[in-house]
Amino acid sequence: MSELATENSPTTKGNAKIVYILYLVGLLFGITGIVGVVMAYINKDEAPEWLQTHYQFQIRTFWIGALYMFLGSILSIILIGWFIILFWVVWLIIRSVKGLKALELEKAIDNPTSWFF
Repeated sequence: MSELATENSPTTKGNAKIVYILYLVGLLFGITGIVGVVMAYINKDEAPEWLQTHYQFQIRTFWIGALYMFLGSILSIILIGWFIILFWVVWLIIRSVKGLKALELEKAIDNPTSWFF
């Protein structure tokens, strides 16, 4: 496969970068996170192996984040829920920045199945 064909394939690192950005924008406009996870699911199978770790990391970031938000929302009746939501915001930012940094260096995510950072 030629270099040009690789650059124009639908699973370039540009798509993974868009997903990370959509997650960060999702902190203000929640719907973009859903668009991001759909893009990750669509692109993960045809991506190179190192990029598949990013898509797996992004998919897990979405679902684990949804769990944190669900728990935080339910527990917001008592004070602990607001701390869970605050943790989720910081957690999402750190994971997205970590992913963007590794993506820029074209490195795989070390542990894409991690629950933390």
